[in-house]
Amino acid sequence: MLKKFSTTDKLLMLAAFVSLIFSEYAWFLGEHEIAIFVGIWVPSILCFGMYLKLINRHDAN
Repeated sequence: MLKKFSTTDKLLMLAAFVSLIFSEYAWFLGEHEIAIFVGIWVPSILCFGMYLKLINRHDAN
């Protein structure tokens, strides 16, 4: 299954996962504003990855 993912896909998933973990860690430390700010990065990183996929698909055609 992981063979379908490129290196860029793996790095973006790792960045989103690290962002999620850091956000939860900050939340439980009581840093709620930082946690919410960093938590918003997760969908942004994933959307950026989808955008890159769409651009690569468009360029291939």
